[in-house]
Amino acid sequence: MLVNVRTVRIEWGDCDPMGIIFYPRYFAFFDACTTALIERALGMGKHDYLKTYGVTGHPVVKNHARFIIPTRFGDEVDIESAPTRVGRSSMDVRHRLAKNGMLAVEGSETRVWVQGHAACGGMKSAPMPPELVERLLQG
Repeated sequence: MLVNVRTVRIEWGDCDPMGIIFYPRYFAFFDACTTALIERALGMGKHDYLKTYGVTGHPVVKNHARFIIPTRFGDEVDIESAPTRVGRSSMDVRHRLAKNGMLAVEGSETRVWVQGHAACGGMKSAPMPPELVERLLQG
């Protein structure tokens, strides 16, 4: 499976008054990491792949996180993201956020590749492009 790693600095705006990251920020990081994984697989930015494949996006339909050690303002963390399952129109992604080489947060999410569709309330699932599936699976 394809693996992507991003380094992120925890900024003041990510934190609560005690300087510890406010937990929903991890989900925002994971969202950006999933996009980076797909961009790497397709070799183009999100704006370009949405337009190229005529899709609306890849929203989260399920997510989970386990918080192991806190991260704080000023920490630099590495987030490793990789698919754990790739289906016809959905995929599961695992995120492992490490601080100083130690696992700090483990996250997972299920994403669905979607197209706009007025008849069914705005969007519906669509098959992922074969080249995306292939590159995610091959690594």
